[in-house]
Amino acid sequence: MIEQIKIFLQENPLTAEVLNITGVLLLSFVVYLITKKVIVNSIHKLISKTKTEVDDILLTDQLLKRISMAAPLLVINYFAYIFEGFESFIDRVSSALIAFFILLAISTLLGSITTLLERTDKLRDKPIKGYVQVVRIILYIFGGILIVGLLANESPFTLLSAIGALTAVIILVFKDTILSFVASIQISTYDLVKVGDWIEVPKYGADGDVLDIALHTIKVQNFDKTITVIPTYKLIEDSYKNWRGMQLSGGRRIKRSLYIDKTSIHFLSEPQIDELKKIDLISGYLSEKDEEVKKFNSSDSVNTLVESNKRRLTNVGTFREYIKSYLQSRDDIHKDMTFLVRQLSSGATGVPIEIYVFTVTTDWIDYEAIQSDIFDHLLAIVPEFGLRVFQNPTGNDFSNLSK
Repeated sequence: MIEQIKIFLQENPLTAEVLNITGVLLLSFVVYLITKKVIVNSIHKLISKTKTEVDDILLTDQLLKRISMAAPLLVINYFAYIFEGFESFIDRVSSALIAFFILLAISTLLGSITTLLERTDKLRDKPIKGYVQVVRIILYIFGGILIVGLLANESPFTLLSAIGALTAVIILVFKDTILSFVASIQISTYDLVKVGDWIEVPKYGADGDVLDIALHTIKVQNFDKTITVIPTYKLIEDSYKNWRGMQLSGGRRIKRSLYIDKTSIHFLSEPQIDELKKIDLISGYLSEKDEEVKKFNSSDSVNTLVESNKRRLTNVGTFREYIKSYLQSRDDIHKDMTFLVRQLSSGATGVPIEIYVFTVTTDWIDYEAIQSDIFDHLLAIVPEFGLRVFQNPTGNDFSNLSK
């Protein structure tokens, strides 16, 4: 029976060739099924039983599928000689496809390695993705050269020498990539920006948290929940503000002024001083100062017949002392950081009394609440010192003039 089949195939070479080709294709299909259904599924089951997440991240379903695609191509490449007249073509195409799927598998593995590195504490806020993208670009370039070389039956080194002549063109094409790569190295080396940092880039309208640092772009989620994408190298070229230092310090600055109407500033009379002594926060200060002033004025060297020669307390100075005591009494104001209440140069808008202190929290919502509470209180208590807050005349002011 076997001899008869051999004789039949010898007498019918076309049929023999068809059977050989069919056999190779069936064998490659069987190898594919074994690889995908048996080996890949077995690996999946093995991974699911392990406690560590490393293998789950590295050996992804996509990686295993791409590797399984190379298995049947290896069979076809091995039996390329069976395809008479097309041996060279089948060999070159199958080799190129094998290289292609291996290239995709390596790219997928690099993505998994990126995910794994970003989960580590030391590298979580580093621009790992940018470096991996550079490696991918280099991998794609050399992989593409290799695939073209296999299809053209030329040495990859011959193609590389030809590409060397196009260096200027390549630099021009990949200009942004090169700039971004250099910028990524500078950002990482000098620790300029990390994922999670709050940055402000006025030129691009960015004001929010850094979501992602890639090779070409930095993604920022603004506080209005919009997304701003900034070219990585532009962050090195243009100025920006990083609020990380504030967040790490544990305190956030309040720097705001109350504008006092200059016409409301005056010396305090004795009845006014006695009335203000009833305020606990400045009663001690006023008692001490009042005694000090009276002692000075009672000395023989002072001509008390002229009021200008006397030392007197002012309502604005007393109010400034009240602000200090009030802020000192608050637990939400940092006492170990800069603590300053000062009078700035007066101008068309009155006399600025600036508060320059730090809160004990860096949380935005809490910070705004503390700041609002402070100025709500100060604006309400200003009249008790005989002072007025300056503001431009309103319609109501003009209406009162006509009465």
